[in-house]
Amino acid sequence: MKRNIIVILTILVCGLTACKPGTNQSKMEKETKLKIETTAGDIVVKLYNETPKHRDNFIKLAKAGTYDGTLFHRVIKDFMIQAGDPQSKNAPKGKSLGTGDVGYTIPAEFVYPKYFHKRGALSAARQGDNVNPEKASSGCQFYIVTGKVYNDSSLANMQEQINQMRLQNVFNELARKHMKEIYKMRRENDQEGLMRLQDELIEQAEAQMAGKPRFEFTPEQRQAYTTVGGTPHLDGEYTVFGEVLEGMDVVDKIQRVKTDRNDRPEENVVINKVTVLED
Repeated sequence: MKRNIIVILTILVCGLTACKPGTNQSKMEKETKLKIETTAGDIVVKLYNETPKHRDNFIKLAKAGTYDGTLFHRVIKDFMIQAGDPQSKNAPKGKSLGTGDVGYTIPAEFVYPKYFHKRGALSAARQGDNVNPEKASSGCQFYIVTGKVYNDSSLANMQEQINQMRLQNVFNELARKHMKEIYKMRRENDQEGLMRLQDELIEQAEAQMAGKPRFEFTPEQRQAYTTVGGTPHLDGEYTVFGEVLEGMDVVDKIQRVKTDRNDRPEENVVINKVTVLED
């Protein structure tokens, strides 16, 4: 652990990326399906009833025509395709996109590990933890996971990295409470005092984490990530609120387009219309 924690001297002076099964009542509810018509083809998605705020918001925006004319503005092969930025409508070629919104966010609705970032997952984009520690979702931007297939060894390594990162985050939070003390020791070049404080905070962080369950992928996650693939490192970080039912070939077509240095497709991929489908 001590070797993996970043030394205090460096971390603290440095200054919108990307549970239990539902009740019988939720299972009986009809799942809403929508068709996303794009210049690359049509994608049909379903929205989960267990994420009602995200479901209702997506339906509201679709009916209001908010997505009509917007672009898939961020595309990364073997990762995801992202859309929903209102500023992407009629955006000139080469303009950097991804900061547009509708003036509000949606509280995170993690239904984890039931819903996770398997291939075809429909998830909400959000701003980073530094300005958004509650992991609230963008009011409009979303992405569809393409991802890649992992082997068991890769998942084991990722699982360990996630646990180390959680420990690191606890350590960093504890260290922030000692900022004045740390800066004072730095000014005085008190290396011994800094290392002593670091060891104390490591012990405190490990004690806090000892009472919490370690992160482990479920059998369902392992099955999905080693067969169809996905983006497992996003699990528990972004709200998954639906999945693709039809049109993954269209999603794959989009993820293969040529992009610029900002990951924006050089040739626009436009969402013409999003329609709620009636059974």
